[in-house]
Amino acid sequence: MSITPDARRLHERLLDRTLPKPEWTHEAHLIACWVDLDEHDGDVDSTVDSLRDAIRSYNEVTGVANTPTSGYHETLTRYYVEAVAAVGATSVEELLADQRCSRGAPLRLWSKERLFSPEARATAVPPDHHDDPGQVSDAGRVSEGTATESTFPEITRLR
Repeated sequence: MSITPDARRLHERLLDRTLPKPEWTHEAHLIACWVDLDEHDGDVDSTVDSLRDAIRSYNEVTGVANTPTSGYHETLTRYYVEAVAAVGATSVEELLADQRCSRGAPLRLWSKERLFSPEARATAVPPDHHDDPGQVSDAGRVSEGTATESTFPEITRLR
């Protein structure tokens, strides 16, 4: 993985809560996942733990309430960390171009009702449907060399 200085700066600004709220976009979330995964040697659970704390804290500083209906979302965070790990991108462009990292990708695995439920926001819930299973590759792991079993092995089916 070749993390750029700009990606590292974005991650640092998330962690120190100085990232301007308009810059906290879907793409910024993905880049933060990518950098955090690198800093945790590909360990998905450690990355999710780190980002959970960082995002909740960032939300509080920027006036976003972490409630059962707003703010931090555990299922989406875990999904995107696992998706970024599965992609194994070597550049920001490669990361952002992969369909598994698109804004709508989780809706290929979860119904809108389930994904945006208070339960899914509070804890990682399993998918309730699959759009296009495609090819399964190493479905038990999120990526080669990753220290954690995948919570959502269906990610490997999305291409």
